Amino acid sequence: MPHSALPRHAQAALLLAALLAPALAFAGPEPTPFTARYQLELSGWPDATIDHRLVREGHHWLSEMRAAIALARGEERSRFRVAAEAVEPLHYASSYSLLGMGERYQLAPDALRQRLDRQTALFALSRRALAGECTTPCRLDYQDHEGEKETLEFRVLARERLSVPAGDFPSVTVEARDPAKPDRRLVLRFHAELPGLLLDAAYHRDGERRSRLALTALEQPRP
Repeated sequence: MPHSALPRHAQAALLLAALLAPALAFAGPEPTPFTARYQLELSGWPDATIDHRLVREGHHWLSEMRAAIALARGEERSRFRVAAEAVEPLHYASSYSLLGMGERYQLAPDALRQRLDRQTALFALSRRALAGECTTPCRLDYQDHEGEKETLEFRVLARERLSVPAGDFPSVTVEARDPAKPDRRLVLRFHAELPGLLLDAAYHRDGERRSRLALTALEQPRP
C-alpha cells in the first residue's frame, strides 16, 4: 500500500509534519550530535514514538528518524555537509509501511543539488532560526520524499525556556505555513543550542490541532 494511503495529517505527523535550493547561505551554530525520543499524539490514531538522531560520519552528518504506531511505520535518513555558511544535502532515503505493505523512496543526486530534502531542511531551518534570522517571514523551498517541491514561509516568534517531558530547555519558537494552504500551520519549538533538535511541535488545520509532538528523552555523547 503506498504511503499516500495514510490519512494526510497522519502522514504529516509521522514525518514531523512533512517538514520542510542548493546550499543555503547563512551563518549559524555548529551541529552537535544527539539522540532524541518523542511522543507523538495523532488525531484519530494511536500515539506514536519517534526516534531521532544526529551523528557525525567523517566529513558529513547523518539525520535519521524512525516512527512507529500500531499499524504503520516510517523511516527516513539524510546525509549532508555543513560549512560555516552552507548546508549541502548528499543523500536521502525513506520507507513507509501500513499493515506490512509499503514503499521505499530515494532522491537522486541531481534532485538534491536543486533543493534540500526535508531532513536536511529541518536542520537548516532550525539553524537559521537559532542564528537570529527570520523575525520577519523567510521562505524555504524543499522537496518531499517523492521529490515534489514544497514551500514554507516561517518566522521566529519567541525565545524562552520550555518545559517538556525530557526536561527544561532554552527554546526558539517558529511558526511555519505553506502559502498555498493557508488553513494549515506548524508551530515548532527548537532547542536553542542544538540545531535540528525539536522540543515540541504542533500541526494545526482548520483551527484545530491535529497532532502534537513532545521530546521525552535526550542523550548527548560525552566530550
